[in-house]
Amino acid sequence: MKKIGFDSEKYIEEQSAYILERVNHYDKLYLEFGGKLVDDKHAKRVLPGFEEDAKIKLLQKLKDQAEILICVYAGDIERNKIRGDYGITYDMDILRLIDELRGYGLLINSVVITRYNGQPATKVFINKLERRNIKVYKHSEIEDYPVNVEKIVSEDGFGKNEYIETTKPIVVVTAPGPGSGKLATCLNQLYHESQKGHAAGYSKFETFPVWNVPLKHPLNIAYEAATVDLKDVNMIDSFHFDAYNKVAVNYNRDVETFPVIKRIIEKITGKESVYQSPTDMGVNRVGFGIVDDAVVQEASKQEIIRRYFQIECDFKKGLIDEEAVNRIKLIMEEVGLRPEDRNVVVPAHDYADKIQAQSSTKDPSAVIAIELPDEVIITGRTSSLMDASAAVILNAVKHLAHIADDIPLLSPLVLETIQGLKSKTLHSSLDALSINEVLIALSISAVTNPIAQVAYDKLAELEGAQAHSTVMVNKNDEQTLKKLGIDITCAPVYPSENLYYQ
Repeated sequence: MKKIGFDSEKYIEEQSAYILERVNHYDKLYLEFGGKLVDDKHAKRVLPGFEEDAKIKLLQKLKDQAEILICVYAGDIERNKIRGDYGITYDMDILRLIDELRGYGLLINSVVITRYNGQPATKVFINKLERRNIKVYKHSEIEDYPVNVEKIVSEDGFGKNEYIETTKPIVVVTAPGPGSGKLATCLNQLYHESQKGHAAGYSKFETFPVWNVPLKHPLNIAYEAATVDLKDVNMIDSFHFDAYNKVAVNYNRDVETFPVIKRIIEKITGKESVYQSPTDMGVNRVGFGIVDDAVVQEASKQEIIRRYFQIECDFKKGLIDEEAVNRIKLIMEEVGLRPEDRNVVVPAHDYADKIQAQSSTKDPSAVIAIELPDEVIITGRTSSLMDASAAVILNAVKHLAHIADDIPLLSPLVLETIQGLKSKTLHSSLDALSINEVLIALSISAVTNPIAQVAYDKLAELEGAQAHSTVMVNKNDEQTLKKLGIDITCAPVYPSENLYYQ
């Protein structure tokens, strides 16, 4: 049984109360949401018991008092920046996010295009939004932001950007990723609210790092591992210590920019800031939801290893530089971790080595090992019939359903027919059936085959399983495994010498 280290209900109650307490000081509070608003799988992995939609449940408690602005940097749309966890571009992620938030009954105010300068792809995106009746605001880049405070807080700075009309006391400002302009949007609104004589405030809701756990706690180090490409480094908030003689953890970007942000807020309001530190600006109460520190520490260590494999693969694909690889290796050493400390790594590679020794091909043997909730490790390999992802899932559900290995779940004739359609009719260069194709075959077989039905019913039990592949799995297989709730890591090895067909 999975160990729990975090009380999600306690967290949501305390977090909502704390935000409402902060709102009481203002007519309107602009609340910058860092990290993922929906499907926060990082938090779910490092805080066992954290619900990945906890922030949504939090907003639902506040929905009568809150509305949402979504920011996106025009340059990210222009270069088709990809959100790695979903494999979709930022503009598509905004459409997905709007749909999901609306599905939870939350009010979307508008989309804010930041640093907009008439970029052509962004124009198309704006047209798409406006023709679906979604309000769009366009903010241009302010020269010398954020250092030239006099210019920023003037008619030539925030004054030239549009004021976003809002109606609720809490305005949540979110984005598909970092660097989208959330902070600048909040400050822009503070400027215009001040010009109108309104008492508005700013706060930041950033889940990680956790300010009230130790700097070198694995939970905070796991955040550094998750952001090595951004070069984020956790540090003691010196401003907080100087003001209160209390240790609080923050990260370099917030600590470095705090003095100038404080000056901007003071320039806007004409008053001394109530915030003495970047930690003061935050409203995060996630640390108070931890109920078993040992469980959280172990989960965080496993996340660091997962991030290590992800960074190695991203470097192999040319997505990041060597500095990030070196940084994640230092983090692994700092915590005393090895790749082999992930339970599924050694079984996967041992089986692959055994197959490779008997193989006549030069291509690496593709094997996936999966650790099930009962702690049994199951393996699957790529064959001429199906790839390793498909094989390991079939083997796993057979084990969970107590079906003998020699009993076929799927008719060989059916599989051969699908394979023939794929290779001969659809002219696919990859003959082996993918996990999607095999899962569809299993769902169809479950209609007439009671054994297949029993195995099909076990798919839900794969939620939270850990898996490792000896080669990099393709994007479609990776996304399907994630949708099943399986945390998959891969060795930084291409499955073949092919450059396009992998």
